[in-house]
Amino acid sequence: MAIPIPSRQLFIDGDWREPVRKTRIPIINPATEQMIGDIPAATAEDVDIAVEAARRALARNGGREWASASGAHRAKYLRAISVKITERKSELAKLEALDCGKPLEEAAWDIDDVAACFEYNADLAEALDGKQKAPIALPMETFKCHVLKEPIGIVGLITPWNYPMLMATWKVAPALAAGCAAILKPSELASIYVRLNFLVLFVSAYNTCNLNFSTCLELGEVCREVGLPPGILNILTGLGPAAGAPLASHPHVDKIAFTGSTATGSKIMTSAAQLVKPVTLELGGKSPIVVFEDVDIDIECTKSPSVIPTAVEWTIFGCFWTNGQICSATSRLLVHESIAAEFLDKLVKWTKNIKIADPLEEGCRLGPVVSGGQYEKVMKCISTAKSEGATILCGGSRPQHLKKGFFLEPTVITDVTTSMQIWKEEVFGPVLCVKTFTTEEEAIELANDTHYGLGAAVISKDLERCERMTKAFQAGIVWVNCSQPCFCQAPWGGKKRSGFGRELGEWGLENYMNVKQVTQYVSDEPWG
Repeated sequence: MAIPIPSRQLFIDGDWREPVRKTRIPIINPATEQMIGDIPAATAEDVDIAVEAARRALARNGGREWASASGAHRAKYLRAISVKITERKSELAKLEALDCGKPLEEAAWDIDDVAACFEYNADLAEALDGKQKAPIALPMETFKCHVLKEPIGIVGLITPWNYPMLMATWKVAPALAAGCAAILKPSELASIYVRLNFLVLFVSAYNTCNLNFSTCLELGEVCREVGLPPGILNILTGLGPAAGAPLASHPHVDKIAFTGSTATGSKIMTSAAQLVKPVTLELGGKSPIVVFEDVDIDIECTKSPSVIPTAVEWTIFGCFWTNGQICSATSRLLVHESIAAEFLDKLVKWTKNIKIADPLEEGCRLGPVVSGGQYEKVMKCISTAKSEGATILCGGSRPQHLKKGFFLEPTVITDVTTSMQIWKEEVFGPVLCVKTFTTEEEAIELANDTHYGLGAAVISKDLERCERMTKAFQAGIVWVNCSQPCFCQAPWGGKKRSGFGRELGEWGLENYMNVKQVTQYVSDEPWG
């Protein structure tokens, strides 16, 4: 399937602009290991130009063009963006699959979610108008008080490569809805989609050797087509140290929102602290999925004569979806010892049945990891687990039918102890480690035995037990009898080393707003 790769420049002030240093970064297709294009490489000079464009955009016409315009005015642009993205769904999904290696069907789901997220944030923008000047009850009748919600200003949005366009949208859409200007610096591993005119900062989330085209560049073209005012969205592709770091430390960037590794998030937080700059961090994870003995391992499917292992299916989906490259992946399976043998037997059979193929091939359920560097990292994690005494129950190597590309078999690892690297560290690949438990108390202790706190899942017919587990999990997101569903209406974020702050829902919009208290003395009497 021949897919033309757009050749783009940086998107600054509503137009395409060559980087000051005129350098570019090669694009590598993770399924073929072949170079298929290149992207512009921004540096600190380009960051300065983008920030100035954003400042002009917010100040234009006294702010009435964007920052102080009504929410309904901004909502029109968000809805127009949503429509354009839907119109281009087929094209964008193919670019997304090429960009990061995820199966085409999953990429199409992501584009649907992108359009829905812009539409939802348009609703939030409109609702803002009715919430302005909300009165505050005071104990003294001589004063009246109300609250104003105002955009925080210029925001830097930093995103990873596993959901290029969707992770960008999680930040871009609410920032625009709030009235901010944004500089988007997407990961150099997935930047094709950045064609929006928005001032969002994206810093590379993970460091690896091979670079993919910037899918996010296409957002800029969409925004230009709908007439988004120049400078409200700027998109800077490039390497993290050269472009991301200057954005994070820029004195005129008012906030940083970052999704990526805990190590990079810590550096961004340190940089922002020098200017007392607010940050939102959605970082790594090592999430548990706890399966109790009362689950249905086999349930007859009503759509076909095949058998669907319900709990097994959620376990597989929760870890191997998006090629296992999900920060919230439930990659630690805790299964009750009384069903462990039968459960793992079914798990291995289903895992071996997953179709591993080029992401554009029909029926593909597992594509390549994003780069050669990431492939080597995952393989090293598997090798270390084996050397530490764990058992590779299935997978753990390159599929025999795929000689090129960064493909590896979905891997299930047993005989894991809590001291092993595979138990403690995020792999960010299709690797599931397994432990058994005897009691609910032991399951809770094992589930919370991690520095991370992003997600957790429990599968059981006993809903009272599920409620107890929900309260006991040290995580920002809990799934009951499922794993990984995500809706733009519900808050997303973690605790501990998985970061802080929330994206999505009304909480996501609040990230990009300041609250201003206004108090008026209304009495005719002198204050005295």
